[in-house]
Amino acid sequence: MPVLVEEFAVIERSSGPYALVTGPDGALWFTLVHSGSIGRLVPGEEPTSHQLDPECGPTVITVGPDGALWFTEHRAHHIGRITLDGKITEFALPTAKCGPFGIAAGPDGALWFTETAADRIGRITPDGRVAEFPLPATGAFPSAITAGADDGMWFTLNQANAIGRIGMDGAVSLHALPTESAAPVGIAAGHDGALWFAEIGAGQIGRITLDGLITEFPLPDRTSRPHAITPGSDGNQWFTEWAGNRVGSIAPDGTITVLDLPTAGSEPHGITVGPDGALWTALEIGALARISSPRTPAARRDLSARPA
Repeated sequence: MPVLVEEFAVIERSSGPYALVTGPDGALWFTLVHSGSIGRLVPGEEPTSHQLDPECGPTVITVGPDGALWFTEHRAHHIGRITLDGKITEFALPTAKCGPFGIAAGPDGALWFTETAADRIGRITPDGRVAEFPLPATGAFPSAITAGADDGMWFTLNQANAIGRIGMDGAVSLHALPTESAAPVGIAAGHDGALWFAEIGAGQIGRITLDGLITEFPLPDRTSRPHAITPGSDGNQWFTEWAGNRVGSIAPDGTITVLDLPTAGSEPHGITVGPDGALWTALEIGALARISSPRTPAARRDLSARPA
């Protein structure tokens, strides 16, 4: 069945859409890493944005247990929170220059995040109380993080070439990857109860079961630098190929399908299922791309849409 791709320009081309998530209000919320702002887009309507410190470097964004959106400020070393009506609160972290990056809601009603420059996993409650947990590795560059089906938080160690897990008690376990210099980045829980992750350095998609069994699936283009990954509504995992200018899907049996994006050099980063059931990905060139099948309801068009 053919796949349709549409691109929607957001704010300014140089703003750098990076990560995105569907909010509880039926809108896509996304980080603009270069302009230091948070964007919001209801499919078919004009995008809006909320300005932060232009130099703060907002990166990953997620829905919190309180119904607000929570995000990391990688360069400002803060955790941010924005309500659906645009009220912003920022929380300083105990460790200076820790470089927060990934963030996800945990099963305990708190947000868990990675500290890339401090070899720590952090935890913040909705009222702003922060705890930090050191990792048994140095220079590991913990990156993305997600909740697993086992009530633990799973994360990638980009420079330690491993996948980690932290329990609600703070206990940490690490799982080394079979491929050297695989440099994992994105990670997400799959429909099958395992964790799926993108190996940006090896051009592979990995899968790890809750008991630590790892399988790796080479992509057709090993130089494509897969970045982010998310479960799709079709039962597959969908991922972005940052250097390959593609999005792809991997079925539970390991079958891989890739799709070229219409604009050359668009630099796809984050990917998520949108409020309309389609896949959406953030393109650093200044747009969000919508990936759908003919069965997916069409987004209402406006002048910012660029059909593929």
